[in-house]
Amino acid sequence: MWRLSCSLALCCCIIAGAFGQQPPPTPPPLDESDTTEAAYREKKPDSLRQKFTIRSFRFGVDLLSVYRDAKVPTFKGWEVNGDIDLGKFYLSGDVGNWGRTYDVAGGGTYENNGSYWRAGLDLNLLKKDPDRNMFFLGFRYGRATFREASTFSVSDPYFGDIQKTLENEEVTAGWGELVTGLRVKIWKGFWMGYTGRMKFSPKVTGDTDLKTYDIPGYGLFSRSIYWGFNYQVFWRIPFKREKPKKPLVPLKQ
Repeated sequence: MWRLSCSLALCCCIIAGAFGQQPPPTPPPLDESDTTEAAYREKKPDSLRQKFTIRSFRFGVDLLSVYRDAKVPTFKGWEVNGDIDLGKFYLSGDVGNWGRTYDVAGGGTYENNGSYWRAGLDLNLLKKDPDRNMFFLGFRYGRATFREASTFSVSDPYFGDIQKTLENEEVTAGWGELVTGLRVKIWKGFWMGYTGRMKFSPKVTGDTDLKTYDIPGYGLFSRSIYWGFNYQVFWRIPFKREKPKKPLVPLKQ
């Protein structure tokens, strides 16, 4: 009986304590005129949770292609880049021209020339950045159209050494890419960044007279995985007026 009485008394104390607790007060609504650091953090936009809409367009050029065209005698080409800001996703595309020359064993040469493009989607992994800087992961599909030719010498028992040329007039190729990189605001609309590429699964059609050696925009066809890198500069054009960031004010004591 004594144990039962003690148990009942303990239960009553617990229930009374639970009902006696007051619910936590509801926080007051955020004052729009409050410019303290705490209020600024509450109102700071999350770039990955904004609604799906077109915010800006960026266009730029690959500086490494410009350098190679000027300094590497066996390469001629250029590449321009662009993307459209849709929130946490970006539509991205590249267009370029590519020409390469290689020495072939035995004294011959191989050369190609053509154009290519890539298109795909990037996911911005940086959150709560009012400047909308980017660290991204994405995918591209690439396509190239080009001509290629190889000139080499063959020995004939009657006519001696004869120079021969094999040529594919119109070759098309396709491949996939996994990409990652950065886009950083430097000043107003001026941006800089880089893109690393893992290219894979090249497919070629039209190489009837000559086996394809090099694909514009991809690289050596014999490699099922090919790594690429671009260093780019951009200019950003906003599609709507962006609200200025509020200055931080020290917290009140």
